[in-house]
Amino acid sequence: MIQQNITPNLWFDHQAEEAAEFYVSVFGEGSEITNKLRFMNEGREIHGKEAGSVMTVDFTLRGQKFTALNGGPHFTFNEAVSFIVNCKSQDEVDYFWEKLTEGGDSKAQQCGWLKDKYGVSWQIIPTVLMELLQDPDQEKAQRVMREMLKMKKIDIESLKNA
Repeated sequence: MIQQNITPNLWFDHQAEEAAEFYVSVFGEGSEITNKLRFMNEGREIHGKEAGSVMTVDFTLRGQKFTALNGGPHFTFNEAVSFIVNCKSQDEVDYFWEKLTEGGDSKAQQCGWLKDKYGVSWQIIPTVLMELLQDPDQEKAQRVMREMLKMKKIDIESLKNA
């Protein structure tokens, strides 16, 4: 097994623990909170947080390591960074779409993109999409692309019928 050397760090105002627990509940098997680090009195003049409150939460989602930081309101998420969730079936696409859009941006983005209730962007992508877009029949691949561009949540059957 290859050790993961790069860990995404997600900056939250104060919701790091809540967000990590939410993501672990959504992704299930292979997902867990692995560590919590708390603020100390040392550095309080810089971080402004109560000693003992959660500073960082380390967690894994299906084996992928993440860290969530309660860094304050200085920075927010945007669509320049997103996480791709590769789905093997329409049931998986539907599950992750439903769970991650709950309480999130009501204006779901295009082509499988969504923004969750914490402002984090996700791409819920069926693995068959890449196969269809790379079909040797370029006309078919073009039809698949045209169909996908009409979608918010990806519908596998519609792509296959294109």
